Amino acid sequence: MVWAKTDMTGARLQLDKVRFAYPGGAAMRFDLDIAAGSVVALLGASGSGKSTLLHLVAGFEEPRDGRILIDGADVTGLDPAKRPVSMVFQENNLFHHLTVAQNVGLGRSPALKLSAHDRTDIGEALGDVGLGGKEERLPSELSGGERQRVAIARALVRRRPLLLLDEPFASLGPALRAEMVGLVRGLAAKTGMTIVFVSHQPEDARALAGRIIFLADGAIAADGPAESFFGTGAPAVFRDYAGRLPAV
Repeated sequence: MVWAKTDMTGARLQLDKVRFAYPGGAAMRFDLDIAAGSVVALLGASGSGKSTLLHLVAGFEEPRDGRILIDGADVTGLDPAKRPVSMVFQENNLFHHLTVAQNVGLGRSPALKLSAHDRTDIGEALGDVGLGGKEERLPSELSGGERQRVAIARALVRRRPLLLLDEPFASLGPALRAEMVGLVRGLAAKTGMTIVFVSHQPEDARALAGRIIFLADGAIAADGPAESFFGTGAPAVFRDYAGRLPAV
């Protein structure tokens, strides 16, 4: 099955009794239902299962049990390239010998066989992320924040309804991180994509997400509206985690 949805609206994501374990590792258990068009933050300590959850959805890991459904379709056995998912990593995975436009074009054609329509879409995506006019630059000529913008533009031209972001702002300073949070928030409003992102920064989650899922020991320990995680009614497991974070 090759996903054909290209209208950039969001997709519902369900993990139905998903179980997974790395060799010699403890079992992880994920059950969740994310509405189409939602922006959801995954928080938790290192090793809690945040990135693993994203990798299961993207198809880079295969569950031992359970199903992964996107808009009701079971994608559990699909190759990553055939899933209606785009993923942006912390490292941004750009090719340094290719221009900005070519790096983005890989999202449309791995062989860079691009039509005039493709090139128009690439230019629009670069405009959406604030990189209009920088199409011919190399990644080495960009700042760290600009390189992450290129990676996000590449995800946009893939026209997938589900966008996964694995700590995309972790290497950025506070000002650039805030700028990127604002960028993603604007893209979510414009495209309607479902966005699930991993972060170690509660304030990023508060600024961007409508919902927070807090993971601990490979399972969901708390789940609710983002604002419910701040203030006196915050889940105890989250308060304990946030209290151990260094000041930024």
